[in-house]
Amino acid sequence: MKTPVSSIRNLGPAMEQSLAKIGINSAEELREIGADAAYSRLLQSGSRPHFIGYYVLVMGLQGRPWNDCKGEEKKALRSRFDALKASSFDEDRSDFERMMDQIGIRTP
Repeated sequence: MKTPVSSIRNLGPAMEQSLAKIGINSAEELREIGADAAYSRLLQSGSRPHFIGYYVLVMGLQGRPWNDCKGEEKKALRSRFDALKASSFDEDRSDFERMMDQIGIRTP
């Protein structure tokens, strides 16, 4: 079992850069607002929805390796991500774009 993220660097360089763009520069700040709020800010800032990034963020805050989450737990986390993503999208997106996102195809 890993220890909880002591630095956002532990989440990888891409996640560290994305978090810095929205003003989260430390693990303490990240823990204070939580994974869902942080990822919601990322989505609202224009970042592309990405389940793996969310997965790594949630698991990192739990102090677990990202590949430790499987089966029903992973399905529940995916549902949580999908709900977060849906609540963050602009209303002006077309039905086609929403449908593509729901089945995992990203549209430009």
